[in-house]
Amino acid sequence: MTRLQSLRQEWLSNPRGDILAGIVVALALIPEAIGFSVIAGVDPSVGLYASFSIALIISLVGGRPGMISAATAAIALLIVPLVKEHGVQFLFAATILMGVIQFVAGFLRVDVLMRYVSRSVITGFVNALAILIFMAQLPELIGVTPITYAMVAGGLAIIYLVPRLTKAVPSPLIAIAILTALAIYFGVDVNRVGDMGTLPTTLPQFLLPDVPFTLETLQIILPYSLTMAAVGLLESLLTAQIVDDLTDSPSNKKREIHGQGIANFVTGFFGGMGGCAMIGQSVINVKSGGTGRLSSLVAGVFLLFLVVVFGPIAAQIPMPALVAVMIMVSIGTFSWTSIKNLRVHPWQSSLVMLTTVVVVVATHDLAQGVLAGVLLSGIFFASKVSQLFGVQSELSADGNSRTYTVRGKVFFASAEAFQKAFDFREVVDRVVIDLHAAHFWDISAIAILDKVVLKFRREGTEVEMTGLNEASATLVDRFAIHDKEGADLEVGAH
Repeated sequence: MTRLQSLRQEWLSNPRGDILAGIVVALALIPEAIGFSVIAGVDPSVGLYASFSIALIISLVGGRPGMISAATAAIALLIVPLVKEHGVQFLFAATILMGVIQFVAGFLRVDVLMRYVSRSVITGFVNALAILIFMAQLPELIGVTPITYAMVAGGLAIIYLVPRLTKAVPSPLIAIAILTALAIYFGVDVNRVGDMGTLPTTLPQFLLPDVPFTLETLQIILPYSLTMAAVGLLESLLTAQIVDDLTDSPSNKKREIHGQGIANFVTGFFGGMGGCAMIGQSVINVKSGGTGRLSSLVAGVFLLFLVVVFGPIAAQIPMPALVAVMIMVSIGTFSWTSIKNLRVHPWQSSLVMLTTVVVVVATHDLAQGVLAGVLLSGIFFASKVSQLFGVQSELSADGNSRTYTVRGKVFFASAEAFQKAFDFREVVDRVVIDLHAAHFWDISAIAILDKVVLKFRREGTEVEMTGLNEASATLVDRFAIHDKEGADLEVGAH
């Protein structure tokens, strides 16, 4: 496929669906961007400008068409101390540095780390996010008037029933339009978007952050920028993987990392907070028919257009309409088959998934949950591999020599079993360690090999190793001490 064909595919393969889906996303972004601004302790314009800027730029330079990026709760939570202690200008500087770090991370191939995130962790991440999305709607459902529940129910009915009649227009957009019209016409007593904060009335302006350009400023913002960059990339790469699955299409993860960096770098100069990919909005986009870059572009541009030009009307959108849309997203995001699979999947996989869910929901921190899941997956993997290890021994006919045949992977988790397989009390003249079917993975394995060889030699037994493969031999040559001067003294320190 030529570059021109690729651009046409990404931008113009689904214009109608992308435009309508982008409008739905823009409507849902307004209250979320305001809410994230409130969390961070900044003016609503900071979140709204960020969502506009990031969505627009990612549509141009991102690596996952159809994925929506904007201001997010994950980033908002991280910057609370920075804003409180140093002010919003330091936030803009930290966002610019965050973008630089992410851009550099693209060259370091951070995207390769996604290979170590198991399917169980991704499923747990998705389920936890679905729960958090639903929990985020609870403040709009507690202590409200009965009409609020009626409007939410009506919105859900429209969202799920209209597609049975027609799919020409995304049902969430129809629900928002109908409920907004009813709320304005009848003056219904429900919470509106405008109740969350004052919408900006001007376009964002390009300005340098008003901070001292000193080493002290760098020391203040660097820890926040590093954390924001790491969390933003983690959430973006996981969301990209999920959208890959939803659309059954691949994406360029390295380009996405660069794109996230460029978007955050530019956003900092336009008075916006940092952001990343949003799984909830991405699911809304895909479910509404948006699969190309145009949907993200429309979402960003229409968001700003709504806020600046039609601010008074946008402020009248009833929150129950948007709550209905987000409940739909929560239901659609949750992997319901994962509940059934708890009975049939290996218990280790189920435990990894549940651990990820519990940690994310308990901490409201996606990064901590994913890290917990990845660590647990690593422990189970190491345990499983260590069990694929064994040592067999055979005594020679004359009783003077014993051959130990090692099979499997020798590394930190199987090192102890390797040592226990040898009988150091047996009196033989010679021991042969056959390593044709073995592989040494790390310095822990080399250290335990040293210990075995030197123990035999201290007992007066000659040791011969055979069949060491090239990779293992390289490790032995570099790190083993059993053939170096003073080896017997060193092993005594174990």
